[in-house]
Amino acid sequence: MRIRGDLHIHSTESDGKPSPREVVLEAINKGLNVISVTDHDTFRGSLKAAKYAKDITGGELVVVIGAEIRVAEGDILVYCPESPLDRIPRTAAELVDEAHANNCITVAAHPYDLVRKGIGNLVKDINIDAIEVFNAHSPPNANEKALRVAKELNKPGIANSDAHILDEIGITYTLYDVEELSPEAIIDAIRFGRTIPKPGRPTFSTIAKRFMWSIERHVIRRRKREFNEGVLYYGWEEM
Repeated sequence: MRIRGDLHIHSTESDGKPSPREVVLEAINKGLNVISVTDHDTFRGSLKAAKYAKDITGGELVVVIGAEIRVAEGDILVYCPESPLDRIPRTAAELVDEAHANNCITVAAHPYDLVRKGIGNLVKDINIDAIEVFNAHSPPNANEKALRVAKELNKPGIANSDAHILDEIGITYTLYDVEELSPEAIIDAIRFGRTIPKPGRPTFSTIAKRFMWSIERHVIRRRKREFNEGVLYYGWEEM
C-alpha cells in the first residue's frame, strides 16, 4: 500500500510551537499516515507523540521515533524502529555508525542549505542511508542540488516540511510503498528507496505565522536567559 508521511516536524521539546500531542492531532487532520517528531538533539518529542498517537488512533497514525541531531558537520535526521539511541555521537561518521549498530537509519537533513547547517558534500563520504531532497524551507537551488546528488549516489530521497508550526505540517510529504503500517516498514521503505517525494511550499500566510513564531521564540528565550542570569546574580548576592 502507498501511504503519506512527513518525517521532519518540531515540537515544544525543542524549537517548535506545537506540543507533541498537537502535532499528532494536526497530522490526523491533514490525513497523514506517518510522522516523525524530530526535535533538535532529543527523542523526547517523538516518544511522547508515539504514545499519544497510539492512544488516540490505535495505530492508524504511525509515529517513527526520530530526532534531528546537530553533529560537528551539520544536521542529520535519525529514525529508529523502536528505541531511540542511548548515545548521541557528535561527528557525522560516528552518528551513522551508532545508528546502524542500533538498527536505525540516518538521513541528511537539508544537506545543501548552508544557512541551516546542512552537511553538504559530506553525504558523498559517509554511509548515509538517504537524503532529504526537498525541504519546504530550503531555497530551490539547495533542494535541486540535493536531488541531483541523491541521484548521482543512487541514494533514496525523501521530502519533508520541517514544520515548526501547525500550519506547516504536511505541506511537503513523501509517499511510501509499504506492506504494513509500522515504523519498521517505513524505515525499510526509506532504506530500499520505496519513496516518492512530493514537494510543496508554504503559503504567504504560513510564512508570516512562522516568522511571528520565530520572533516570539527569541523573546521567550531572551526572557528565560535574563531570568536565569538574575537568579544566579541574586543567589550569589545572598550567599
